[in-house]
Amino acid sequence: MFAARTRTSLRGWGGVGAMAVLCALAMAFALLLPCTQAAHRPVRAGQRVATGSQARAGDCTESQAQEQTLPPSGADGPTIDAIKARTGAKRKLVVGIDQNSYRWGYRNPNTEGAQLEGFDIDLVHRIAQDILGDPDAVQFKAIPTSQRIPAIQNGRVDMVVRTMTITCNRLTQVAFSAPYFKTGQQVLAPKSSRITGYDDSLAHKKICTATGSTAFIKLTADRKSGRLPASTDISTTVPNQLDCLVRLQLGEVDAVVTDGALAASQAAQDPTVELKGKAFTTEYYGVAMKKNASDLVRRVNRVLMDYRAHGWQESYDTWLSATLGKDSAASEPPAPRYLRAG
Repeated sequence: MFAARTRTSLRGWGGVGAMAVLCALAMAFALLLPCTQAAHRPVRAGQRVATGSQARAGDCTESQAQEQTLPPSGADGPTIDAIKARTGAKRKLVVGIDQNSYRWGYRNPNTEGAQLEGFDIDLVHRIAQDILGDPDAVQFKAIPTSQRIPAIQNGRVDMVVRTMTITCNRLTQVAFSAPYFKTGQQVLAPKSSRITGYDDSLAHKKICTATGSTAFIKLTADRKSGRLPASTDISTTVPNQLDCLVRLQLGEVDAVVTDGALAASQAAQDPTVELKGKAFTTEYYGVAMKKNASDLVRRVNRVLMDYRAHGWQESYDTWLSATLGKDSAASEPPAPRYLRAG
């Protein structure tokens, strides 16, 4: 069962020293422990499910990528059967997560054993509860941003729940659930910086992004098209997005571009930085799984139907309201559509 525990706020962490502590903890717990989470209570009515005609994967457009998923189902299948067939200590759902993203998936050093906590971690526990009947039947594996897709494809994990944006290109490599969070790319820079947002103020500036991230893909395309100044240096990429904050703190780059939801949490860790300008994309996070794991995709989508109505808001209030604001409307996922043909 979920263990109730006191969560001590880490807000106010700042500077390289805090990052060093967090990174040291991450290294110390590289191969993850099962951990518990507080129980979720029903808090609001769910969103209605939108329906539509099925679409082929080749019909994918970025504005509708989040709709290329399968209808929900509670039925088991070969993927779920294999998970349930694991015995003893190995009878767990194996999930790739981040352990360095404050309030999303991070090890809280103020808890016994530096337990994993955050918005993504809450969702993992809910999925494990549904599939294995135990919210703590999870083996967490820390996966760098650049290794999320390979970890799924080579079977290291059953799924990845790690602030992963649903895109058409990724849909050619993995399958996604319906979206569980809405966000968009934003610029993070020192408060003292003259950078004003995703605009000409980035000329002659050095920007950091995570390898394989949607931010890097967007910057590359925009610099080629002329939307981003040609003098903007986007050559600095790192395996984990949090490493960009460290580079920024060390003065090695002028700004970071990442999802606004992650950037807001990083600004909460370091009061010397802030979000600059508004989000310049619209993106949706989904749970990523193997392309042929149709039964697992359908099962996760069924879990999400209930979670959006009974759990999502409480998790948002617990982890994200302090950084994204009490009104969650801008972050709520859209009513799901299930247009994948099979």
